[in-house]
Amino acid sequence: MTPHTSVTADEATVLADLTGLLARLMEDEYGLDDLVIGPRTTFNRDLELESIDLVTLAGLLQERYGDRVNFAEFLAGMEFDEIIELTVGRLVEYVVASLKAAEAS
Repeated sequence: MTPHTSVTADEATVLADLTGLLARLMEDEYGLDDLVIGPRTTFNRDLELESIDLVTLAGLLQERYGDRVNFAEFLAGMEFDEIIELTVGRLVEYVVASLKAAEAS
C-alpha cells in the first residue's frame, strides 16, 4: 500500500496492515518471516521487541498513516507495565479510533 492512502477504519483492515508492518519489521531486524501475529500477540513477550524496535514501528506507522496516528503519543499516555503488556489488538483499537477521529474532523 502506498503511504498516506485512505484507510478504512475497521479492525480487520488495520490488523492486516499492522500484521504486515510487524512482519516486515521482524524480517528486517531478526530474519523472522514466519510469525503468526494476532490481536493477543504482545510486543514484549511474544515478539520480543525492544524499545528501538518500537521507534522503528513508530516510523512505519507514520509512513502508513501519516499524522492521523501518533504512536509516540499513544505510548506516552501509558504506564510502564501497560507498555510491557501492550498487545497488537490494543494498538489496532488505537489506530482505528485515530483514523475515525481524523475522518470526522
